[in-house]
Amino acid sequence: MGSSLNRVKQAAADLDLDIEIIEMPDSTRTAVEAAEACNCEVGQIVKSLVFSNKTQDTLFLFLVAGNNQVDMVKAATVAGQLLERADPTVVRKETGFAIGGVSPLGHKKPIATFADQDLLSHSLIWAAAGSPKGVFSSDPRVLLEKSQAKVCDLKLP
Repeated sequence: MGSSLNRVKQAAADLDLDIEIIEMPDSTRTAVEAAEACNCEVGQIVKSLVFSNKTQDTLFLFLVAGNNQVDMVKAATVAGQLLERADPTVVRKETGFAIGGVSPLGHKKPIATFADQDLLSHSLIWAAAGSPKGVFSSDPRVLLEKSQAKVCDLKLP
């Protein structure tokens, strides 16, 4: 298991979150790929989207149901700042994860986290575990609580 996966596993253990990280044979980089690999609905996949303020000095993590698109006006409102997609190099440096494998847990530095309320409509969700092929499942309420995510309406109407 790679260092990113181990960091996620350790972060989960530190939070008393019992997870099993599964390394899939194929990529789970996109929500559709992840849903196929996990044999679940696309809405059960957690898309971990990282945005930054315009100066790229503050990152924000948005945990979004795989079948939803983020409304950038709503995202900016909950973050209290104008947002843009974070530079992938900045994401890797600040979180320790590459785009496509960003986990809700185990970041190198604390990150403000917001969650799509639609994730709570499922009894089980699947999230990235620190690599494009690593995933874990969790009860959404438990994962969002443990990741200190603020639950919001983030999706486009």
